[in-house]
Amino acid sequence: MSAPAFINTAFLLRKIRDLRSLTPRRTRVKTKWATSLPRYPATNMALQYFDATYSLQLGRLWPSVRCSLLSERKYGALLNNFSDHQAVASDLQEQGCWDFVSPAQLEAPLSPIRPEIEGGPEDVAERSELKGSHGSNQDNSPLSLSSNIRCFVFPRADITRFKSARPDQTRLLGYYLMDAASVLPCLALDVQEGHSVLDLCAAPGGKTLALLQTEAIRFLSVNDSSVARTSRLKNVLHSFVPKHLLSTDRLRVTSFDGTQWSEFERNTYDRVLVDVPCTTDRHSATEEDNNIFSKIRTGERKRLPQLQTDLLLAGIKAACPGGEVVYSTCTLSQLQNQYVVQQALHLARQEGIHLQVVSLQPLVRRLGGTFHFAPDLLLGEMVVPHLTANFGPLYICRLRRLC
Repeated sequence: MSAPAFINTAFLLRKIRDLRSLTPRRTRVKTKWATSLPRYPATNMALQYFDATYSLQLGRLWPSVRCSLLSERKYGALLNNFSDHQAVASDLQEQGCWDFVSPAQLEAPLSPIRPEIEGGPEDVAERSELKGSHGSNQDNSPLSLSSNIRCFVFPRADITRFKSARPDQTRLLGYYLMDAASVLPCLALDVQEGHSVLDLCAAPGGKTLALLQTEAIRFLSVNDSSVARTSRLKNVLHSFVPKHLLSTDRLRVTSFDGTQWSEFERNTYDRVLVDVPCTTDRHSATEEDNNIFSKIRTGERKRLPQLQTDLLLAGIKAACPGGEVVYSTCTLSQLQNQYVVQQALHLARQEGIHLQVVSLQPLVRRLGGTFHFAPDLLLGEMVVPHLTANFGPLYICRLRRLC
C-alpha cells in the first residue's frame, strides 16, 4: 500500500470513530466547555469523605457497606389504608412480597453483623464508659407496633422492582414507594390512640403518610421549613389521603423554621418525630444533582450538626412531660447521629429538661430478619446497607421526656 493511500485510510478510520462526522452539521450539539464541568465531582468528594471517616467508624464492615451504597437500593411499598388496600395487599402477596411489620410474616433473624471496634484499649474503655453512663438510664420496656402500618418488601436478595401504584375508584394510590427502613422511625414512635403528634421535618411526606396509617392520631401537625418541599408534601397527601381528612382540624401543614418551634408551642405533643436534614449518604455517593458535597454547599454541610441539634432540642421542648421524641437521619455519620443526641441531651439538661433513652432492642429483635442493624452503638440503633437487604442507611434514637 502506498503512503498516500495509507494516510487516506487512517484519516477515514479516524472520521468513522468520531460519530459527529456522521451527524449532519445542522443537528450537531456542541459539548460543554471544559471550564463549565466540575473539576471534582460531588460524588467523588462524598466517597473520599466516607472512605476517610466510615472506614474508621465501621472497620472491616465498611467495604461491604460502600459496595451496597453504590448498588441499587431496595424499596418497600407502604400500604395505603385509605384506598382499596385489601385488593392491593393481595396483589403484592401474589408478586412474592411480604409485610415485614406483621408478626405472622416474620422471618428468622439474621446473624448479627459485628464490626470490630478500631483503636486501642483506651478507646474501647472510653466507649464502654460513655455507653454505661447513658445505658443506666435506659428503659427496656416492650414496644407495641401499630397493626395498621403495613409495608411490603420483596424477600432478601430479591432485587425485583415494584410497579408504579395505580389509583383506585376514589383516585387514591394503593401504596407509597419508599426505603422500607424509613418506616422504622414511625414504628419506634409508638403512636397510641388519642395522641397528638408533631412531624417537625416532614417533607417529602413518606413518614407523615405512615403516621396517618395508624388511624389513631387525635391531632397531627406537619411542618417543613422549605416552602417548595411543603408543596411536594401536600401533593403526596392529596394523592393518598381522602379530601375530607385533609380539610379537618385534626391535620395542620405549616412551613415554619423548625428550630424556632418552641417559641410558639411548648410542652404540647405526646409524640414528636424529628427526621432532620443530613448528608443523605446514598444520594451523595451516587447523584450529582442537589448533592450536599458540591462546592457551593460546603458551608451548609459544615453547619448540619448544629442545625440537627437545634431541631432535636426544639422537638424535645415541643413534647409534653411524659411524651416521647424520635430522632432519625439517613446517614452513617456519628457526628450527625450519636453526637447530636448527646449534645441535645446536655443542652436540655441545662434548661431543666430531663430525658430517658428508650431502648430499641425490641424493634431490632423483631425486625432482624428484614434489616441489618449495626451493633454496639453508643446511643440508638442504625440500619446499615447490605447487598442482601439493601435498605438504609437509617439511624434512630428514641427519647422520653421525664419533666
